[in-house]
Amino acid sequence: MSRLRIAVTQSGISRDVARNGEAVRSAMRLAARNDARLVQFPEGMLSGYPKEQVRDWAQVDWVQLEHELDLIRLLARELGIWVVLGSAHRLTAPNRPHNSLYVIDDQGRIAERYDKRFCSHTEITDWFSPGFRPATFTVDGFRFGLLTCIEVNFPALFAEYEALGVDCVLLSAYPVDSIFKVKAQAHAAINNYWLALSVSARLSLDLGSCVFGPDGSQLTNASDEHPVAFADIDPDDPLFDTALTKARPWRARARHGDIYSGRRVHDDPRSADLTCV
Repeated sequence: MSRLRIAVTQSGISRDVARNGEAVRSAMRLAARNDARLVQFPEGMLSGYPKEQVRDWAQVDWVQLEHELDLIRLLARELGIWVVLGSAHRLTAPNRPHNSLYVIDDQGRIAERYDKRFCSHTEITDWFSPGFRPATFTVDGFRFGLLTCIEVNFPALFAEYEALGVDCVLLSAYPVDSIFKVKAQAHAAINNYWLALSVSARLSLDLGSCVFGPDGSQLTNASDEHPVAFADIDPDDPLFDTALTKARPWRARARHGDIYSGRRVHDDPRSADLTCV
């Protein structure tokens, strides 16, 4: 398997959907110039995020949002690049939107959509309808899984993607948790896959968009000066040999339990020879 370059963005998000769309396309062009096959954006990138940029869903210009999404799809096809884009996804009234990640392939098609499953208390009470399934997709032989923000607090979701055989989890967020990045890094190290984190530029001082390797090491970090950062997913990199060829398959066997069940003992201490030699 060859390597694959991904880009994580640390984008500013505004109340203006058109402005957000232009920011997305600008970052896509930069990613393509640096040979990235996939570029990832934060939660709520296109629509804006509730309470921050959006005070009421009626404020969102949904027609303009669809237009911007079409322009992004056209550019993805022109550049030959995959896009993972955070946005509210409108449902029929009176249903609340999903908090979604659109997956746009290099032909400009929406190949997948992940709807956030574990919404926060505020989100589920006032803002969003939840999703109910994981989402995976494949780029050049590499398999990706998708998660959003507060889902960092649910280890079972990350273990689910490990069981689904992903090479990388793309975690897009608008977090306020001061140790959010530490949690994300731990999931990469525990599950032995790459993990890419994309957050809003407003949060860059505390967090920063970044990519972790399957051993938990941080491979790259975006900044205000460099809002798009790049990393290669390379299974042949010797730095990750232990994580990928030893730790990950062994941990999978350990979770299955067979290596332990065959060694179960039934010890009766009353019949044991307690003589010390």
